[in-house]
Amino acid sequence: MQITLNHVSYSYPGSTQTVLADANAVFPRGWTGIIGNNGCGKSTLARIAAGLLSPDSGAVSPTGLVVAYCEQDAAIAPARLEEFACSWEQHVVRLRAALGIEDDWPWRFGTLSSGQQKRLQVAVALWEEPDLLVMDEPTNHVDVRTRHAIAQALASYQSVGLLISHDRELIDGLVTQCLCFEGSGVIMRPGSYTQVRSQAAREATSAQRQRQDAKREVSRLQAEAARRRNEASKSAAKRSARNLDAKDHDGKGRIKLAVYTGKDGVAGKLSTRMDSRLKKAQQALDDARVSKEYAGDIWMDAEASSRKVLVRMEACDLTRGDHRLHVPDLAVGNAEHIGIAGINGSGKTTLLAALMMAVPDDLRVLYIPQEVEAEQAAHIMKALGDMSRSERGRVLSIVAQLNSDPDRILDGDELSPGEMRKLMLAQGILYRPVLIAMDEPTNHLDLGSIEALERVLVAYPGALLLVSHDERLLERTTDIRWHLEREDDDAGTFSLHVL
Repeated sequence: MQITLNHVSYSYPGSTQTVLADANAVFPRGWTGIIGNNGCGKSTLARIAAGLLSPDSGAVSPTGLVVAYCEQDAAIAPARLEEFACSWEQHVVRLRAALGIEDDWPWRFGTLSSGQQKRLQVAVALWEEPDLLVMDEPTNHVDVRTRHAIAQALASYQSVGLLISHDRELIDGLVTQCLCFEGSGVIMRPGSYTQVRSQAAREATSAQRQRQDAKREVSRLQAEAARRRNEASKSAAKRSARNLDAKDHDGKGRIKLAVYTGKDGVAGKLSTRMDSRLKKAQQALDDARVSKEYAGDIWMDAEASSRKVLVRMEACDLTRGDHRLHVPDLAVGNAEHIGIAGINGSGKTTLLAALMMAVPDDLRVLYIPQEVEAEQAAHIMKALGDMSRSERGRVLSIVAQLNSDPDRILDGDELSPGEMRKLMLAQGILYRPVLIAMDEPTNHLDLGSIEALERVLVAYPGALLLVSHDERLLERTTDIRWHLEREDDDAGTFSLHVL
């Protein structure tokens, strides 16, 4: 079985922008990753494939399939949740066990954590045994343990699966091909995300080399064309009898002989041919397009603080409701990159907020929370508008290096959570912070943006506090790990361990 998209195009009602244009794809059995930047149309394409949206043109075949679409929003209860709760067939019992679902969860869905809700969404989707299963960001906001449980459950699915995710480990473990949004179209590439990225990088390097070769050829031909035009001009001047003496019969004879034998037109013909070659070379240069890259050192003004220790916290207990976190003596060095990890509800955000309260007032600190309130977002946009032209240009250059379109930021439309975090980071960089603290920065980011953020954080010379469930991000950007673990004797009590 396979699902085919033939010349599919789609635009949202009332919009002048085409989301999909003449898209073609074949989805066989197994998992296909759908890869692209935020807002490129990944979810739209998946909904069309699932029959939840009708394309403006083109077709999807076959029709009449059993489809399950697992929404990105974990708070959306599955349509057949009650039926799932009442089912005790053998494969349902196995599903519940595999995903760690307790018997009462379906009956109190609204009170569950986002990770628990996501497990139920996945379980119900797999229980329905659909012909097509679409998973839209299935591991957003969930801890490592839940990620592994979801990955193992999805690996057991045997029909056609479409996976939209920023979780590189999940994609690499499941998919056998990736539908990539590149430029204005889509292209199917075989392999996992890591393999696809490597192939795309090789193609980009090859395209860059071809473009450089084409530029050199155009420059060479331009110089040769100029030389031949000059020769043709001299030849034309030699053929002119305007400046000859009226009695210079020998000179007039030589000119007539050159015209008669055709020698007078050689330089002109060579010049014309060279212009033709130059035109073809210029066309080859235009065809050798390379994706625009924004390069530069965004940390050119940043440096580690002269203080060796920026923040100290004495051993204490942090409490929130019934939750308690035992914290030992902590210190943050001026160039330490510290990753904070733990399961959902362990107190990572509480710990980070407490550390921010302990920061001396005279330190330049950039703190980017997990969720940006509307009032704070409005303040950030106003600050962008109040900047000088050079400052605004620097900020937008950094935003571009973080894999977002600067024009989109300037449009004045409401920014996505991911775009807002990038803008906060870009604005904060102007003030040369000596400490950056970020809480779950990869939530809502596409894969390209996550990799761009990695590059930025790795190069940062100051101190970094990073809360994240993204193990690959922590491995690449931090060198110290603070892990929050549950104590055996109390489900609501956790302890911080420095690894």
